[in-house]
Amino acid sequence: MVQSSATDHILLRRPRSQARIIGVASAIWAGSIFLSRIMGLVREQIIGRTLGASREADLYFASFTLPDFLNYLLAAGALSIVFIPIFLEHLERGDKEGGWEALSVIANFIAVAGGIGIALLMVFARPLVAVVAPGFTNPGEVDTLVRLMRIILPAQFFLVVGGLLSAALQAEDRHVLPAMAPLVYSAGIIAGGLIGTHYAGMGADGFAWGVLAGSALGPFALPLYGCLKAKMRWRPVLSFRNADLRRYLWLSFPIMMGFSIVVVDEWIVKNQASYLAPGALSYLQYGRTLMKVPIGVFGMAAGVAAYPTISRMVAAGAVVEAYGVLCHAVRLMLVATFAAQVCMTLAGFEASYLIWGLFSSRFSVADAETTGTILAFLCLGLGSWAAQTLISRGFYALGATWLPTIVGTIVAFLMAPLYVVLRHQWGAIGLAIASSIAILVYVLLLGWLQHRRFEREAAARGGTLNGAPGMLGAAVRLAVAAGIAIAIGLRARIYLLHVLPGAGLGEILMRISILCVVGVSIYAGLARLFGVAELAEAERLLMRRFSLQPPG
Repeated sequence: MVQSSATDHILLRRPRSQARIIGVASAIWAGSIFLSRIMGLVREQIIGRTLGASREADLYFASFTLPDFLNYLLAAGALSIVFIPIFLEHLERGDKEGGWEALSVIANFIAVAGGIGIALLMVFARPLVAVVAPGFTNPGEVDTLVRLMRIILPAQFFLVVGGLLSAALQAEDRHVLPAMAPLVYSAGIIAGGLIGTHYAGMGADGFAWGVLAGSALGPFALPLYGCLKAKMRWRPVLSFRNADLRRYLWLSFPIMMGFSIVVVDEWIVKNQASYLAPGALSYLQYGRTLMKVPIGVFGMAAGVAAYPTISRMVAAGAVVEAYGVLCHAVRLMLVATFAAQVCMTLAGFEASYLIWGLFSSRFSVADAETTGTILAFLCLGLGSWAAQTLISRGFYALGATWLPTIVGTIVAFLMAPLYVVLRHQWGAIGLAIASSIAILVYVLLLGWLQHRRFEREAAARGGTLNGAPGMLGAAVRLAVAAGIAIAIGLRARIYLLHVLPGAGLGEILMRISILCVVGVSIYAGLARLFGVAELAEAERLLMRRFSLQPPG
């Protein structure tokens, strides 16, 4: 009765169904993230065709580690997760002015803390190179790395404060401008690289200046405009006695202080790759870029869209229903993610050469082969990377921000030696394997702990999760289906290379099409055979989207 009345209360207060709200938001974010990933590929394509798999490209990619560290300390990646529940509480009470007051005091704190952090890191950038990328010891390389880091560091102010403004818009279900922000950000980097390279001969510096300009125009200016249209009241107030600021700091503190494998993985990979031959760090980065496309389109879009609704359901006491929504979203997302893994594993070389090597003298066939191989091993963790974006939000909806960070930090600490060992053993491929193992261990632990936490919350409200479909069973069946499809597809690939050799545009596109159709068909057939119910739902969604059929 408790669960039922709570759910009825939500539906009475909100005439639109929760499914429709999530559907609209998912469509906006899926479109935005898909376009953002496409623009990201274009951006990386321009970087690869300009810098190649060279030491200059390695330095450019390494220059983001220190700015990303500051971004992480300010909990920028969790701004929406932490701030949306705070802002929503004010809106639910009809106190919008209180919501703007909360935004003002939190934004002012972030601006002051971020400004101090930027200044300190710019001053101490040179000695910190020995920590960020200890393998870069050449004085010229160190000078370049320091210069690039100092250009990119101020962009964190715009990214962090803009993230808070975007969270306020998302809390009111205003998703369009926040969804457009990453597109403008990528466009700024592209413009900076093209202008800097072709008109000033700046190389990596042009891309770095593009990062700064893009962060100001996209993630900051667009949500600021949206908040001003929503009659935002941003006041010059900063008081640690403010209850919302104290709550924000309490919820963000574990994210700020913990070093979860979700973030630290990329830092460790870049740190260890600096010891390898020139180009190794670039291969890993290019492979990660390709892997991020399905992570963003399927994992992040679902997480961003579902989180406000799951938070409302938990706040209303509908814990069992919230867990059901979460598990269903994870299962549906994994159907698409494993299909993407099949395609990227079978056609990794073709995708890499199509994006970076075709008609380019800076990225060779050998570079594409190495990137494709590394991508295949990175994709062993693809499902886990996508799933963690949703699973972690289940904890945040319950107000349990500490547990994912503690688990992620423990996993990072325990797995760090594995990166070193596998780097010595297999170089860049070893780092890709270590990355996949670490994220898989993290997600398995997190999923198990989340079920226990929701079970306790449900029991406290007179409910139970017994009989509710989980995530693991479907994930295992999908993983087996994907593994068999990849094994058969790799055999078919050997035959296809004899029948359709060459690295021209036509041959590349034909092989990508054939390998993906064959691989995904085998995967889908096996998933259906294994009884994965979400496969049929995913097929219906695709048919509806592309045939424009009305909802059934």
